[in-house]
Amino acid sequence: MTFTIDTDNNISAFATQEEAAASTTNPFESFVSQKELTQLASTWPAERLVAIWNSLPGVKPVKGFKTTKAVASKIWESIQILGKAAEPAADAKPKADKKAKGSAKAAKGAPAKGKATKKATPTKGAPKAKKSPAGEEKPKGIRGGSKTAQVVALLQRKNGATLVEIMDKMGWQKHTVRGFMAGAMKKAGYTVESFKPEGGERTYRINP
Repeated sequence: MTFTIDTDNNISAFATQEEAAASTTNPFESFVSQKELTQLASTWPAERLVAIWNSLPGVKPVKGFKTTKAVASKIWESIQILGKAAEPAADAKPKADKKAKGSAKAAKGAPAKGKATKKATPTKGAPKAKKSPAGEEKPKGIRGGSKTAQVVALLQRKNGATLVEIMDKMGWQKHTVRGFMAGAMKKAGYTVESFKPEGGERTYRINP
């Protein structure tokens, strides 16, 4: 079972890592165990941990926690119901497996772009994407100035962009970058090449 949490603190559960990667174009972090959740939580500010906990259904709101390990343990216990919701039934048809999903909404009052299960759809009759100044046509659904567009601009450079460059530009952690490459970029229609030059840093580049 793979759990994901996006930048709006929406937590979702998926049967496989592949389903998680193909689920959204929003940057997300993933974990498969309480230990991995604890490691992620150690990089988050205390305010985010409180917001995540208070957003979970059926919990008693709090103002803070004594330790990161304690809140990670409580969050892990509370989201196990999501894992059960994402597990396919024994007699379920194969197609049902791909759609099995559970999710926890972001805390009320916390800044959020929209519900985790609600995706933006192009306006009917909207004109097709125009070619960029460089003469390359952008895949559909890429909004100018969006996080995806910013990452694409970095990866379209001749030598691509290193993991560190992307982290600095977007303000992301390593696992967020990796998840974005595996999920959002693939879903947007891009083929991303990942390589590590001898003695150099992990680098990403969009294949022509």
